[in-house]
Amino acid sequence: MPQYQELISIAPWEMISQLCNLLILTLLVKKFLFKPVQKILAERQAAADAVMAEARSAREQAQAMQAEYEQSMAGARGEAARIVEDATRAAGQRSEELLAEAAASARRIKERAESEIEQERKKALNEVKDEIGGMAMEIASKVVEREIDEKDHQALIDEFIKNVGDAS
Repeated sequence: MPQYQELISIAPWEMISQLCNLLILTLLVKKFLFKPVQKILAERQAAADAVMAEARSAREQAQAMQAEYEQSMAGARGEAARIVEDATRAAGQRSEELLAEAAASARRIKERAESEIEQERKKALNEVKDEIGGMAMEIASKVVEREIDEKDHQALIDEFIKNVGDAS
């Protein structure tokens, strides 16, 4: 067992030297490893923050552009609705004007036709009156030439009616 006792014994100078080694190693690791790693991490964090800020800014710009686009689309829809309404109103007015013109034209044509019919009727009446007058003169001259009895009188009336029927 004595040989194992040397392994278990505590040597104060050895312990102090190991503590000094540990302290020196810790300082070296801190100076040459932790500080550069922390610097790299800080730079990466700053870059990530910058990217996030840029992304937020881009999102805000996109939202602003979307709002502007929606507003312009709403304006365009309103303008389109107004144009359609104006066109519909103009078409309605034009159709009313055309209908009024057609009605006025039909009224003028009807009045002209009625006027022509009236003139033709008067002309026909005048012709019939002239014919009747001529027939009456013939009848009167025949009556004056001879004396009429009942039978001749009926024959003259029948002849007159026949002549009027032929004339019409």
